[in-house]
Amino acid sequence: MKLIHDNDADLSVLNGKTVAVIGYGSQGSAQALCMRDSGVNVIIGSIKDASYDKAVEDGFEVMDITSAAAKADIIHILLPDEFHAPVYKKEIEASMVAGKTFSCSHGFNIIYKEIVPPADVNVIMVAPKSPATEERKAFLEGFGVPGLVAVHQNADGNALKIATAMAKAMGFTRAGVLECTFEQETYEDLFGEQNVLCGGLVDLMKYGFEVLTEAGYPPEMAYFECVHEVKLIVDLIFEGGIQKMNAVISNTAEWGEYVNGPRIITPDVKERMKESLADIESGKFAKEWLAEARGGAKTLLAKREALGAHLVETTGAEIRSLFEKK
Repeated sequence: MKLIHDNDADLSVLNGKTVAVIGYGSQGSAQALCMRDSGVNVIIGSIKDASYDKAVEDGFEVMDITSAAAKADIIHILLPDEFHAPVYKKEIEASMVAGKTFSCSHGFNIIYKEIVPPADVNVIMVAPKSPATEERKAFLEGFGVPGLVAVHQNADGNALKIATAMAKAMGFTRAGVLECTFEQETYEDLFGEQNVLCGGLVDLMKYGFEVLTEAGYPPEMAYFECVHEVKLIVDLIFEGGIQKMNAVISNTAEWGEYVNGPRIITPDVKERMKESLADIESGKFAKEWLAEARGGAKTLLAKREALGAHLVETTGAEIRSLFEKK
């Protein structure tokens, strides 16, 4: 896949256009601020809540979502996935007329057909591969985080130019942007979150912590070994790959990686990952999650509460307090 850099994107494509960022949460604020700093005319569409007040405080023209969608040429929706469709149908759909562009940072609602824009509008995606805080920090430092762009509908022939211009305005092309499809981004993102980054990693840390504490080891030591040090290892991999990490750790640790790693993460884990990917690609996961969210998210909230009470979390809070600057 070819990387798109600054010289491959033309910021002037956005001249005379108004971008409405819908939602001023972590990603909404970071992306809106970066685009404004790059000279793009950005307005904010939001409900009247704390994020609305923050957008006003940050100097944006802020209005209700219906008004923002009507005024904008590019409608860039950055709400949580489960709110996209109801907000779109109630407050945005009427403004999706020929010549406009619908934009997002995750293809979930387009791919699972929760949102079906009319055929005469562009449908694009501009997605940072980073948390919002790091995205904004990198931009202010004069660089940027990597990103993705995708085109689902190219109604006026300029969809990719608009997407790459927005990516440039957010600083992503400074680092490098990959062009992909909505399907690739959606399926890979959901798979990575569930199987490795969040689901897989969290359960691996919890199980390691539980094995040590149940065997009588102090929870503080178990936390350091199975949770705290994960960042140190991941930082090494981020900097230079797995081999860089192996070059820094002891030979004993490296030998344990080769011998014990495959005993813990066995081939049947890969088979269950394939089942997870199939559920994502078929829409089964999306259907179940949206039903949960629209039913009040009772299971989600219960699991969130249970995690907060887990010994790994209460121990972690105590450990982190020891390192707070006084």
